[in-house]
Amino acid sequence: MVEGWHGWFGTINGVVLVTVAALPLAALVVWLLARRRGGGPAWRLSLAEVGIVYGTAPWVWMIMLPGDGAGVVPGRVSLVPLRDLLTVLASGPLTVAVQIVGNLLVFAALGFFGPMRFAALASVPRILALAAGCSVLVEVAQYVLRLDRVSSVDDVLLNTAGAGLAALASRRWRPAPASPDRPLPVPAAKR
Repeated sequence: MVEGWHGWFGTINGVVLVTVAALPLAALVVWLLARRRGGGPAWRLSLAEVGIVYGTAPWVWMIMLPGDGAGVVPGRVSLVPLRDLLTVLASGPLTVAVQIVGNLLVFAALGFFGPMRFAALASVPRILALAAGCSVLVEVAQYVLRLDRVSSVDDVLLNTAGAGLAALASRRWRPAPASPDRPLPVPAAKR
């Protein structure tokens, strides 16, 4: 039975299957939250909240999966910027796609939806700072938990860049900033 659960929760394929299977549940949660809040601007808030969690949790789960030598081999650290990135670029197109695109997507949902939900995150520098902090926490956790993974500064750089690019891409869908002449809309009260 343990092997069965490991197949669902302890492998990359399992993470992908569970994430895809959870999509209808995520959509239902968006709908329920928006309905409870009264519709209108609440749809944007509800979508942003669920999008941050649904778009970030599977990536973090995936990069926290232990390798074959977890708990046995000591943690490894790579603090020289671009060293690991250059190694990946020399390893072939499939590895480049998986490593670079995957790292760009880790905190992309946070970068995309964060400014829609939290006005304090409505600037790219703030998103970059938040994503860098979250990425450093993940890399430190990989090292401390001895997951048989390399904690790399390049992962932090790519995770942060992905969040920043996603923040730029979401500018169109953010609510307009409040001004003294035009305050932000207040969601309707529950009736």
